[in-house]
Order: sequence, then C-alpha cells, then structure tokens
Amino acid sequence: MRIVFMGTPDFSVECLKALVDSKHEVVGVFCQPDKPVGRKQEMKMPDVKIEALKHNLPVFQPTTLKNGKGVELLKELNPELVIVIAYGKILPLDFLQFPKYGCINIHASVLPKYRGASPIHHSVLNGDSETGVTAMQMDEGVDTGDILLVRKIPIGINDTTLEMFEKLSHLGAEVLLETLDLLEKGELKPVKQNEAEATHAGLLSKEEGEIDWNQSALSIHNKIRGLYSWPGAYTKLGGKILKVHKAVLSEEKGNSIPGEVIRAHEKIAVSCGDGHCVELLELQLEGKKRLDAVSFINGRQISTGTILGK
Repeated sequence: MRIVFMGTPDFSVECLKALVDSKHEVVGVFCQPDKPVGRKQEMKMPDVKIEALKHNLPVFQPTTLKNGKGVELLKELNPELVIVIAYGKILPLDFLQFPKYGCINIHASVLPKYRGASPIHHSVLNGDSETGVTAMQMDEGVDTGDILLVRKIPIGINDTTLEMFEKLSHLGAEVLLETLDLLEKGELKPVKQNEAEATHAGLLSKEEGEIDWNQSALSIHNKIRGLYSWPGAYTKLGGKILKVHKAVLSEEKGNSIPGEVIRAHEKIAVSCGDGHCVELLELQLEGKKRLDAVSFINGRQISTGTILGK
C-alpha cells in the first residue's frame, strides 16, 4: 500500500522503521516543525524527521492542516492510508476522509482507557499491572475512533515510564504491521469504544512532580517511576529541590512523621503516610550531579532524622 506516515517524537520511530522495512511504500512523512532547544536555542529536528531523512523519504512539516492545506499535500502524495503515531495535532475531517482506507492511529494504551497525550505516564502513575497498544480507526474526536486491534503487556512493579516507552514503541510496530496485514486481507473488525469506560490522560506539568510524603509508600513509588524521566519527581532538602530519579518499596517500617529519613546508612529509607517506607536509589540535589544513595550519604548531604519536603 501507499502510506503516509505521521509522527514526531522518538516513540514514533520504531513504527516508521517497521514500515520502511515492510513491503509497503512510504510516500511521505509528516512531523511537527523543527524547534529551538537549550540555552542557545539551537534548532532541533524531530526524531521522526531524522529517521525519515536516513531513508531519503520526503518530509513535510506544515504548521497547519486546516483550511484544506493538509488535503492539498495528500493529493500530491495520493496515499491509500495514513498512519498516525504521536503526531501532535488534531487532524481535520477532510484530511481523515481523503485516503481510501482513512487514517489509523497507533495509541499507547488499551482504549478507551487513557485517551489523550500521556497514556504511558498515567498507566504507571496509577500502578496498573498491564497496558498495551491499540490500533484505532481515527475520527474527529481525540482517541474516540473504532478499535481495530489491541495487544497487551504487563507493567512490573518497578518499571518506569521510560522503560515502558521503549517496550510499547516496539509493541506498537508489531501492532502496526499486524493491522496492515489484516486490513489487506479484509479481516479487520472495528469495535465501538465503550464511552462509559473512557478516561483522559492529559499533559503533565513539572509542578505535578512534587512528592507528598503523607501519601502511601506505594503511591509515592508510583509517582517516582511514573514521572521518570520527565517531568520527574522531586521533594525538598534544606530548602533546595531534591530530584528523586529512582526508588523502590522498602521493607523498613516507618514512623509517625511522613518524610522523615529513618535510615541513612548504606541506603536511604523514608517514612510515608501509611507507615511504610520507600528506599531512594538515585538522587540529585539542586545544582549538583546525580548520585546513587551511598554516594549521597557519603557526601553528608542527608542523615537519619532528616525531614524531606522542607
């Protein structure tokens, strides 16, 4: 099939690679415009663009697809199908309806759960035991179209969002190729989503990363791994921001003071609101480099009795 691919971040790259290596023809790649990054505000190409250029694929970075501008581009490319993975813009109806087989989205959750921009983060934040990838026939809504194919994988108790991104990007590529195979055979059976089960996973902010030590140890553990590596979980130590990159649930028993360091010898255990503890594995104090727990203790930056969050 003649396919237009639409995606922007690193998560989309595995699907593009799979398409390039398949029997299908990628006639064009759409992604968001290059953006300035860092202190020097140097222009950076999206990961999908970088990958597309490796294969000499034509790349399009329109600022808008509205007012018929998107369809004008599609007319030139004449695709039978458009594949969308984390593109970053809502597609207008005329664009969705132009290809023979419409537009298919590869979404990183088991729809209708976690519609929206941050499905992987939310599945880890909420302590889900499994997640997955859904191939969906796109309509005008946000992740509301008919379900074409679903594949699930487990989430381990210590899996981070970053690790799940990697696993789901590879699973997404598998789901994409399987969906295309079923489409060609005429064996896809679209299923309407159950609106009563729908949940939304909106964009996250840095402010959401602050740890509330009054919560349970499990909730805090889920926040730390769910926000790794962005936007990141943090607390305060001596009035400075202390980033907590990695942690695990601890067998240590807590006390009545949430946020108190009850052990700072060989490991760092912190009391939580439910009387259990989390063990902090990797930390980074504001303005300092990232350290493992032992190095952090040896630097005398923390000790038993220290209260975090202040």
